[in-house]
Amino acid sequence: MFDRVRKAWAGFREAARAERKAGPDRRAHNLFEAAAAYVSACAEDDQERIDEAAGWVSPEALSFGVNELACRAVIALARERDESPRTVARELLGLPAT
Repeated sequence: MFDRVRKAWAGFREAARAERKAGPDRRAHNLFEAAAAYVSACAEDDQERIDEAAGWVSPEALSFGVNELACRAVIALARERDESPRTVARELLGLPAT
């Protein structure tokens, strides 16, 4: 798990460098588009797509987008399962019920 965090952080740093180097004709990406691409690439363990999505927005914006995506996903699953968001989140993480 820590290796994945380290790799993600390295991707953020590379993205920030690439963002500074990019010219004015670079396509502007929505932070939610970047978050969706990043999370789906992580789920598929596709490092190339992870790095690409991490370069679309700032690390802070990507972090916000990933957090928002996680919240929306947990809420949607909780509604679908008729359970509380807390129960669903703990179950997804493999934590014991409280």
